[in-house]
Amino acid sequence: MEHDLKTWPDVFAHVWSNHKQFEARKDDRGFRLGDTLVLREFDPAAGTYSGLVVRAVVSYILRGGSFGIEPGHVVMSIVQVGRSER
Repeated sequence: MEHDLKTWPDVFAHVWSNHKQFEARKDDRGFRLGDTLVLREFDPAAGTYSGLVVRAVVSYILRGGSFGIEPGHVVMSIVQVGRSER
């Protein structure tokens, strides 16, 4: 399954450079191993997308309720498989 996700600029920069290889999100989409995350840089102040996009595959999921992760949330390891500009 593919999940289209807004990502704020300060965090997106680290995803784009491949230094951030995880995503912490609310577990409201039924994330599964092998899913593709389409991370789009979004500026909440302007309400606009920059056009930068990173595609990543979920390689591991830690669900909330243990290890300090709130119930209803997940931390996912991601592997970048592509990126594009507009």
